Order: sequence, then C-alpha cells, then structure tokens
Amino acid sequence: MTEHTVRIIPLGGMGEIGKNMTLLESDGKVLVIDCGLAFPRDEMPGIDLVLPDFSYLLSRADDVLGIVITHGHEDHFGAVPFVLRKLSVPVYATRLTLGLAKSKLDEHGLLRVADLREIDADSVLDLGPFRVRFAAVTHSVPDALAILVETPLGTIVHSGDYKFDHTPIDGRITQIDRLAALGERGTLALLADSTNVEVEGSTASESQVGHAFHQIFAEAEGRVIMASFASHIHRIQQAVRIAHLHGRKFAVAGRSMVKNVNIARNLGYLTVPEGAMIRLADIDDYEPWELLILTTGSQGEPLSALTRMAYDDHPQVALRPGDTVVMSAKPVPGNEVSVMNTINRLLKSGAKVIYGASTGVHVSGHAAREDARMLINLVKPRVFVPVHGEYRHQHLHAELARQVGIPDERIFILDNGDVLEITASTAAVVDAVRAGMMFVDGLEVGDADHVVMRDRQRLSEDGLIIAVVTVSVQTGEIVGQPELIARGMLYDEERQAELLDEARDVLMERLQEAADEHVTGQRLLQEDIGEVLSRFIRKRVRRSPLILPVVVEV
Repeated sequence: MTEHTVRIIPLGGMGEIGKNMTLLESDGKVLVIDCGLAFPRDEMPGIDLVLPDFSYLLSRADDVLGIVITHGHEDHFGAVPFVLRKLSVPVYATRLTLGLAKSKLDEHGLLRVADLREIDADSVLDLGPFRVRFAAVTHSVPDALAILVETPLGTIVHSGDYKFDHTPIDGRITQIDRLAALGERGTLALLADSTNVEVEGSTASESQVGHAFHQIFAEAEGRVIMASFASHIHRIQQAVRIAHLHGRKFAVAGRSMVKNVNIARNLGYLTVPEGAMIRLADIDDYEPWELLILTTGSQGEPLSALTRMAYDDHPQVALRPGDTVVMSAKPVPGNEVSVMNTINRLLKSGAKVIYGASTGVHVSGHAAREDARMLINLVKPRVFVPVHGEYRHQHLHAELARQVGIPDERIFILDNGDVLEITASTAAVVDAVRAGMMFVDGLEVGDADHVVMRDRQRLSEDGLIIAVVTVSVQTGEIVGQPELIARGMLYDEERQAELLDEARDVLMERLQEAADEHVTGQRLLQEDIGEVLSRFIRKRVRRSPLILPVVVEV
C-alpha cells in the first residue's frame, strides 16, 4: 500500500509582504490557496504590479482543482486575472471578496468566462482528495476566512490574515470554537499569518478607532479629509456613521475608494444613512464643518487623490487652513518616505494632520504576538509553518512556536518554491520548484530578470549613451566622426563633454581597425561599438551606462 503524502508548496508570501500563493498537493491533485500580487519597489522602474511566478502551477494545469481565496485584499486575490488568462479553474471566495474580484476581472475582460463560486464560513467543498471547510476570522476587510483543508493525513489550517476582535463592527467574530474543535482532534499543520508578530500583546479592536473619530469630528472646525485603504469597509463604515452623528455629510475621492464604496453598498456591507452621501463635485455647496471627504492616498501613492490634494493638483479638492486630514492607516513597509513626504506637504498647506499610533486613528488587522500564541494553542498543530511576512517575522513566529512547545524539527521557515512533504511519520523539505517574481508592465507580463528590467535599472542608475556611426554601403568605411550623445550620466556637463570627446577618439581608432580587418555588418559593428564604449567609460568614471549603438549606412 502506497503511503499517503501531502505537499505544501508556497509560490509567494514567504520572506516578503504580498503576492501570497500556496499550493497543497495530495494524490496528484493541487489546491491553490490565495492568488495575490505585490506592488513594485523603487528598484523596479516602470513596473505596475509584481506577481508570483506561477509557471509551476501552469505545468500542473490538468491537476489543479481550484483556487480558494481567504479575503478581499489584493495581496491575496489580485493575481487571479493573470492566472485565469492561462488556467481555467474555479475560484471560490466569499460574497464581498468575489465582488472585489469581479471588478478586477471585468477590467481584464475575463468576467464572462471566469468560473466564480460563492462560499461562506459554513460551506463545505469536496475537491478530489481535499474536503475544504472554513472558519470566519476578523480582519481589516469584511468576510475574511481561515481555510481548513481535510487531507488523507489530517487537517491543514491556513489562517489567512486574521486577528481576534471580540467587538467587531459587523458583529462577525473569529470562530474560536471551530478552531478549538480542530485542535482537540489534532491538526496536521498550521500555516499562520506572521505580519504583526513583532508587536507584543493583542491587537486592539477596530471599534476603538471610533472613539478617536468621535473626538476628531467634535473638535474639527473645518472639513475632515480621511485617508484609508479603500478595502477597509469597517473603517469607512465607522467614519460615515460617526460623521453623520456629528451632522456631516460625506463625499468620496479616489478611483478605488469610489469603486469599493459602491461595491460594498450594493452588496450590503456598507450602510449609508439617508441623504448622508453627496457628490464630490458638490462639496462647495456645503459649509466646511458639514463635510467629511473619504479618500485614497494613505500610503503616499504618487497619483492618489490625497497626494494630489497635498500638491495642489486635485481638480475638485483644494486644501485650505482649517482642514483636518486624518491618516487612518499605518505605512506599509517601504512606503514610509512617501507617506512622510505627503504629510509634510499637507502641513505646508495649512491643514492639521492627525497620524501615527498614538492618535488612535488606526489599529492593525493582523494578529499581534499574544494572538499568534493563542492560535497555535487552539489549533495544536503537528507541523507549524509561519507565512505572510518578511524573514524576521517568520523567525520570530517560529520562536514563538518553540515557546509554545512545538519541537524544532516540526517548525519550517520556508522560502518561495520549497516543497514541504508530510507523511504519517515525517515532515521535511524534499525539493524546490521554480518560484520568484513576474512583472506586469502595462499590458505585458514578463520575467523578473528580463533584459528590459536590466536596461531600465542601468538607465536609472548610470544613464545612457547613444553612439551614431555612419558607414559607406559600398566600402564599409567610416564616414565622418561618430556622434556621441549622453543623458543622465554625469552631473558635471563640462566633464561629460570632455569624456565624450575622448570616447569618440577611442571609438574612431577601433572603427578604423575594424575597417582594416574587414569587419562589416550592422550587428558586428554594434557589438564592437558597445564593447569599446562600455570598457572605456567603466575604466574612466566607474559607471556602466546603457550603450545604444546606431549604425547608419549611406
């Protein structure tokens, strides 16, 4: 009799924040949990989105049973349109998550062909060797789920993003009883969110933000402009309700905020008092103390509505002294500089800016250290895998699991692509599959190490030299002096001009040698030009600009 095995293969979300994607394999079948993306870092010029490299998933296309999404954040569902272009499989998600995903699929022209299936916390899916159940969890977007996958060896629990909020805005608490019942029977493995494990104690309830909002609306003499994540429907609900109690109407700015507010209202996740919402175009018809403006831009995104307001570039909202701007979000790692630049500009405009942990205008949607400890104790896993975090988060989470009593040999800090194989008696990383990043650039999806990215990085760091060389079609001889044009290479223009003069002489000397050696043909000449100039510039100024040789035949 063949021994049962279960494999856990993360393609994203390990050692990083974002692009979460995990594969479970058993009996030759594959179940996908989450299908997320990440946003580009500064060293990724021109890139719009970052996807997990899902080429391994495509190689197993005939074995994929479906994609189950934990919740409606783009780092967990944003790559679905790109995967569904290549792979026709069902996607399972809750009502709000599907609503947000449908909007993305519609933008990609895939809505009519996508196989979308609604689930809730009480759903049961029989998918090949997997029976999939769910547990409701609280997070910073409604309708979040933990995924409970029954396999031939036992149950694998994937926490999704979660926290233990005992007074949630919508009354939907984390189903601790369901998780505890699993622990009593014994759980095969726990894959648990590590994002907030550096923070001691327990994460505060979302309802606490409401206390800060009451005080802000009571004290603000002018308009209140509140920036938050567009997906944070609970935060938006509190702002709308409390603003209404203080006699304020609200308008919405920013494309994603407008879209998500409409989706949440239509699906019944956001309740708006009668007459409380007005058009952004009509805000000048009201007194400043009668207004709340909900906006995107809490992360300092360059084209967001709040950033445009800060730089006096928004077509409908011009900041003025007396405005109160509330940054109701914590900067995502990597966004700190952009956020502070936006805050500086807001303050220069004369607005009052409320931000930071001490103001009470934001609480995390992720479990802090004691919450993470509680989940491990509830689930009692045989194998523990910290997920959804940078390496330091995974490391601290693993240490927490050791403190709780899970032995070292059953704790696995995985990298993307690792294959963790579990049998009835063993657990070990036995292999690695291809994993990494894919870049979305406009309408194109490309490999992370594509030549386009390398060229862009060189352009951004060391600039560009265009070398125009004219040769005779009949004889192959050089006609006139080469023309060299540099952009973005040296600060000192005079020095740059001298350097180009020297480079021109060196290049001319090599081209004459090439003519004597009867080196002809555009491609050979271009390679020669690029090599000579690269070597000369690197030797003289220790830079490696992108060299663009142009050979003109006359």
